[in-house]
Amino acid sequence: MEIAMTDDTHTIRRGGLTATIKAHGAEMCSLKHKDGTEFVWQAGPAWTRHAPLLFPIVGRLADDEMRHRGKTYRMTQHGFARDSRFAWVERGESRCALVLEDNEATRALYPFAFRLTAAYALDESGLDLSLTVANTGKETLPASLGGHPAFNWPLQAGVPKESYALTFTNEEPSPVRRVEGGLLLAATDPSPVRGTVLPLSEALFSNDAVILDPVNSHAVRYAATDGTGPWLKMSWRGFRELGVWSKPSGAPFLCIEPWRGYASPQDFDGEFSDKPGLMHIAPGAEEQLSFRVDVGSP
Repeated sequence: MEIAMTDDTHTIRRGGLTATIKAHGAEMCSLKHKDGTEFVWQAGPAWTRHAPLLFPIVGRLADDEMRHRGKTYRMTQHGFARDSRFAWVERGESRCALVLEDNEATRALYPFAFRLTAAYALDESGLDLSLTVANTGKETLPASLGGHPAFNWPLQAGVPKESYALTFTNEEPSPVRRVEGGLLLAATDPSPVRGTVLPLSEALFSNDAVILDPVNSHAVRYAATDGTGPWLKMSWRGFRELGVWSKPSGAPFLCIEPWRGYASPQDFDGEFSDKPGLMHIAPGAEEQLSFRVDVGSP
């Protein structure tokens, strides 16, 4: 079987599914069924990304500034990994892996030693992404990590967007968090999840993302409520929060985002290492988080 391979992209195949990964950001830019169904948003004017990785922050910091030991560093929304070129360390028929290590450019933004590995594996029913953050330095590594995959909404042309819902494995009654100006609001909103079901509509995102903090479930199914057409199920391990986001202006994508961390609270004004939601990884240690996307197309 011929494998599509360039320095910039790698396509993996297994059991009628294909996925394409870019070296830029270690970003998945396609997950396709053999019947032609494309699950991943193919970028466009509404949003120019597909499924970026968020590291070393999730969300924004106040004034896009990170403070550490008396120095201030510029750190823009969601961090630099999504705009960094990863190095290929494995390129197989159904697997690939990429790595980003600290370098002069990253240390100018984030003065810590790290190694971030993204390993993709495709099987007959879906795609696994394993993310490992290793502390290769001599001081504690404060970091957040998140996925930001965007899926087509609707998954099938001609189906109304409001015909879709997210169905969680557990009930999600807790109030949800919101952001304003990219920063986490102190006030919460009542959960829009009805038992285990979150009905989808553009109005849901009129105040930006819906943030489940913490998320009770370990998986969520995204499908039309009548049970017809393509569907996907996302499951996760190690992530504690979940963001659900789209643009309320009619953009045809839905982001289902497992997070370990979140934006700075509006009233937070301290050292980065004291920011709520961070992992604190000891020297020589690592954290591994993962998520999986199972897909089906009748």
